[in-house]
Amino acid sequence: MADLSAFPITQRWPATRPDVIQLYSLPTPNGVKVSIALEEMGLDYEPHLVDFSKSDQLSPAFLSLNPNNKIPAIIDPNGPDGRPLPLFESGAILLYLAEKTGKFLPTGADRWTVIQWLMFQMGGLGPMFGQLGFFHHFAGKEIADPRPKARYVAEAKRILAVLERQLMDREWIAGEYSIADMAIGPWLRALTGVYEAADLVGWAGLRATPAYLTRFLARAAVQRGLTVPARS
Repeated sequence: MADLSAFPITQRWPATRPDVIQLYSLPTPNGVKVSIALEEMGLDYEPHLVDFSKSDQLSPAFLSLNPNNKIPAIIDPNGPDGRPLPLFESGAILLYLAEKTGKFLPTGADRWTVIQWLMFQMGGLGPMFGQLGFFHHFAGKEIADPRPKARYVAEAKRILAVLERQLMDREWIAGEYSIADMAIGPWLRALTGVYEAADLVGWAGLRATPAYLTRFLARAAVQRGLTVPARS
């Protein structure tokens, strides 16, 4: 049995199955990227809820694993060379899990196509959609100055236009279903669902992107991953 006692986070969130991947997360667009990947790849894991309403992400225990106080984070007890591997940043985790399993990340030139679309989500789509959600749906909507919201509406529309062009002649963002789709899909779902921004960004005028989101949400592993970790 793996010994994870060297990781302080396991004192706050004890591992009942220390031989499987430990997931510390919350079912947000960033969080479910990894739970979906774990489900898609058929990896055994133990989820732990990091409750933002209790500021769990700011606790010394969580900061010992991710000093940037963001979810998700993992500990793989069976990491490279058989040693436990702690890892944070959802994009890094997706790449690691794909390489570990040999799934959803092709080889050769196609590998870099997937990675570039993963970086597109990490560096643009996620941050811009998240800011739009803040200024439209969460506390930022109380700010009287219209310019921040207008900026992120415009940027979200631009990003959706990029996706629309890319998806016009393909089922998935890089051709075959990949970790790039696992990263992009949850943010599209949040934009049109939790953030209630579909009308703002002209969602009804798109064709390929809504169909893409429907395909993504129809996957059984995606449906399971979207609820992990279960909220208390």
